[in-house]
Parts: sequence; C-alpha cells; structure tokens
Amino acid sequence: MFELTWFFLGVELESPAPARRSPWPAFGWACFLVSVPVFLQAPLVRSFPLISLACTLFLWLGGAWLSYRYPQRWWGDLLQGFSWSWLAGSLYWGWWRSEPLLHLPIEAIALPLAIWGLYTGVGKVGHSFYLGSLVGTAITDGYFYLTDLIPYWRQAINAPPENISILLREAVAKMETPWGLGCAATLVTLLLLIGCLPLRTNSPVTWVFSGAVLSTLVVDGIFWASVYFVL
Repeated sequence: MFELTWFFLGVELESPAPARRSPWPAFGWACFLVSVPVFLQAPLVRSFPLISLACTLFLWLGGAWLSYRYPQRWWGDLLQGFSWSWLAGSLYWGWWRSEPLLHLPIEAIALPLAIWGLYTGVGKVGHSFYLGSLVGTAITDGYFYLTDLIPYWRQAINAPPENISILLREAVAKMETPWGLGCAATLVTLLLLIGCLPLRTNSPVTWVFSGAVLSTLVVDGIFWASVYFVL
C-alpha cells in the first residue's frame, strides 16, 4: 500500500518509459475526458441507456487494442480507465438517477480494481484517471450532503418540467446562505489542493489524476452556471 500513499502525496511513482516524457498531453486528455464526454453521455443515457452501457465494451476494447498496438504509450491505458467511469455513469444515470444515495456507490464500482492496479503497477495511468474522477465526484456529492441538497436532487429528477425551475430556485437559496457559500469555498479549496499537489512530479500517472480532479471544477462550474442562467 506504500505506492498509494506516495501517489496521494504527489511523489513520483515507479513508472514505465512514458513517464519520462512530457506529462502535459496526459493532463490535457484527462481534462477532456472528464469535461466533454459527459455532455455527450447525458442525452444518450437518458434516451438509450442500453446503448450507452454497450459503449463501455467498445471503449474498453479500444483501449485494450491501443495498449497492445502501442505498449509503450499511455493512450490505451487512459481509455480503459475512462471506460470504467463511462460504465458507472451509464448504470447510474440510466437506471438509478432518482436515487442520489446510490450515486457514489455506483460511481465507485471499479474502485477495488483501481486500487489493485495502482498497488501492482498494472494500468497506472487509466486507474489514476478513474480514481481522480471518483475523488472529484465524491467531493461534489459531499457538497450536496453538507448543504442538504439531496432532497432537491431526487425531486428534480422526478418533477415535471414546469416545476423544475421552482426546485432550482429553492436549491440556489440554500447555496447562497453563509453555510452554503462556506462549504463551496472549502470544497473548491480541497479540490485545488488534491489536484495541484501531484503536479510537482513529471509523470503522466499523477498528472492524469490531477487533470481528472481539477476538471471537476470545470464541469461543476458549467452546471451551476447553467442553473443560474435558467433561473
């Protein structure tokens, strides 16, 4: 378990040849995979959840092919890690989206595999991406719990379209309280710390983790900006 400790502290992990190259591409692709596909998956999983779920297999097989074709690169590894996040999103938003208490457990469906991968050194880039996106999700969900927004989550999913704006206004009112603003500032700071510390290294493994964590701020920012725009 020592490798996991060094990973979170941002210390360079033992890694293959790609770790000696510039980590910026890995960071950029991690940010892309967290912030862009979610807007493609959202309408797909709502209308065609089985198709979204089936895409997981194609993503994983594509990553496996890239890993076989280019064994010294991190592309396939990253795509396989992304496939686990896609799987979790397909399962939750396809069938259990009205149960917010199940969100984090379903998102953590591949957590044992990610921990095993980081411990054994198998698929470090992909597993660190998945772990980073999971950390970002956990902190975001934490904000909903701390500010008692969970009931609004459930109601908004089940409410008719004409009632959603009312629920959103009530949720925003809770967010604009001193407690809501304080929680937001604290969790944003926590995300920045967790996301920036690993950038002290020069490894795609830790930079992918950072990209996944930091891009959570982008996704959350777009979401809340859209809420205010709708209101």
